[in-house]
Amino acid sequence: MKTQKTQNHSAISNEIIELLNTSSSKLETSEDLDPLMEYIGDAKYVLLGEASHGTHEYYVWRAKITQRLIQEKGFSFVAVEGDWPDCYRLNRYAKGHLDSGTDIYSILNEFNRWPTWMWANWEIAAFIDWLKNFNENLSADNRVGFYGLDVYSFGESMQAIIHYLEKNDPVALKAAKKAMTCFENFGKDEGQTYARASAFVPELCEKEVLHLLTEIRNNIATYNSDAENVFSTEQNAYIARNAEKYYRAMIKNGPGSWNIRDQHMVATLERLMKFHGKVAKTIVWEHNTHIGDARATSMASQGMINVGQLLREQYQIDGVVTVGFGSYKGSVVAGRSWGEAMRKITVPEAEEGSWEHSFHIAAKGENRLLLMNKLNREKYFDLPIGHRAIGVVYNPEHERFGNYVPSIMPKRYDAFIFIDETNALHPIHIQTDEKEIPETYPFGM
Repeated sequence: MKTQKTQNHSAISNEIIELLNTSSSKLETSEDLDPLMEYIGDAKYVLLGEASHGTHEYYVWRAKITQRLIQEKGFSFVAVEGDWPDCYRLNRYAKGHLDSGTDIYSILNEFNRWPTWMWANWEIAAFIDWLKNFNENLSADNRVGFYGLDVYSFGESMQAIIHYLEKNDPVALKAAKKAMTCFENFGKDEGQTYARASAFVPELCEKEVLHLLTEIRNNIATYNSDAENVFSTEQNAYIARNAEKYYRAMIKNGPGSWNIRDQHMVATLERLMKFHGKVAKTIVWEHNTHIGDARATSMASQGMINVGQLLREQYQIDGVVTVGFGSYKGSVVAGRSWGEAMRKITVPEAEEGSWEHSFHIAAKGENRLLLMNKLNREKYFDLPIGHRAIGVVYNPEHERFGNYVPSIMPKRYDAFIFIDETNALHPIHIQTDEKEIPETYPFGM
């Protein structure tokens, strides 16, 4: 019986490998993205993933896809899994605002929240410099933006609000300082103390934050003529509101805090789309666990939702295309535990039977592009397959205990980019000589 079961499993694996080989196409240059560009068509939402937060090739290929979407299909902005205040400085720089800083290195060097390497890296520097050059040929109201979607930046958002209101709204400023004072009583440990305290006094600073958001929304029409700065101030108020909800949810077991975070990111996208007008189109850069439809993974059984699922449910009529990424082996930048020093870590060969292992055999050492519509009717892909996910904390020796997410791949993504062997990202903050630019910079951009 065991021999028969092993033979059946082997036969299925061989069938999967053969289908991956015949259905995927080589990926060597930007021109090899043509099938993906054709598939995207007129879609308004293109979600580009990554299987880690510290892999060079994922950043470079996302940038290459993004460049073509901006140049050929007129996409309006890029929205990423980053903090709003930090990314907003990149946005202003890319649009050529005089108050945005003199060079990309100085701006990226201000990214101080762990894990700093996610956005303070030379791969991002290369893309933002390209975007700045591209925008120089456009009118001010048509320049392509770069925004952060995340909810973590409570302190930075409150400081940005106070700085803005000091010049524009003394009444709302009082509400902002009251909310800030409330939170300062709980320290500066990313909401951990606040979360614990909320178990005993659930309301805590909720009233102060809601009052601040109400004041800003009531008075926003009277603010200055820089529409994007006004929008940014309102967005920072929404972050304060949702960060407070997120902190309260942290203390409870279950999917609550994850779901609040992804709902916040979708709501931010909705506000950005409205701000950019009826013809707006967006490119989203986030981890696979956010952009790949949660309903096609084990996340669903845990009550978790994500950005990819929510956008498909609400905006499929406008066109939502999700592109997952993955690799067989290589290296990555990560920490051994939360807040620990960044380091280059070896990523071992993918486990036998996993999506990445099968793709490695099918691709025969090549990088490949796969459109999932070629697999939708294949019975072998109706069952979950382990798909590797690496976070900012990574211990490869423990991979088999939690780094593979069971996924029905054609339902999770619309396309997949497979990189056989990857290299670690090039962080700005941990170089021996921080201003030393990598040899291949700007990485073919």
